[in-house]
Amino acid sequence: MARILIIGGHGKIALQLAEVLTRSGHQATSVIRRDSQAARIAETGAQPLVLDVEHCTTAELAAAMAGHDAVVWSAGAGGGNPERTYAVDRDAAIMSMAAAAEAGVERYVMVSYLGARRDHGIDPENSFFAYAEAKAAADDHLRGTGLDWTILAPGALTDEPSTGRINPEPSGSDTRTSRASVALVAAAVLELPGTAGRTIRFTDGGIDIAEALGGP
Repeated sequence: MARILIIGGHGKIALQLAEVLTRSGHQATSVIRRDSQAARIAETGAQPLVLDVEHCTTAELAAAMAGHDAVVWSAGAGGGNPERTYAVDRDAAIMSMAAAAEAGVERYVMVSYLGARRDHGIDPENSFFAYAEAKAAADDHLRGTGLDWTILAPGALTDEPSTGRINPEPSGSDTRTSRASVALVAAAVLELPGTAGRTIRFTDGGIDIAEALGGP
């Protein structure tokens, strides 16, 4: 049994991840911004923890992480406001990496997106630009830390149920990826130490998740 801290706990992927983890016998703590979200977290079997990662200190976040075995970053500003996007998707994410190191939590899983990179090619006038910049910066920073990191890079997210199968070598225009599959992949990499130090790009596909990740 492992103790997993999920940041951005009320998001669609995070809620499903909490359910997957708790069904597997792990203890999940879901970090949320508002008390009103706590009841939904409890339904997943996870422990709700109210903490605004956009405005808390590194020390406060490290204290929340203490005693956990891994951290999953699944938070986001939700777009629409570039200032908040940089504050959450870049600055708070980078702070969380420092907090993990301070708390002695070595395992860190980042939920990013397919195509996240410095040379993303998004026009600065495009509303997606701030998100692309923020995620690229956060991912790059994570790769430079001493954490046992894994970056998940799913394609265009959908609310379709997962088949339990993915395509670990996505190409072409069909990048649809079930949020349920992202949750399953996140749970799987936490069980597979060999996925540390990897950026895992994937979409929905035909290969069993464990097989695609190189697991048993």
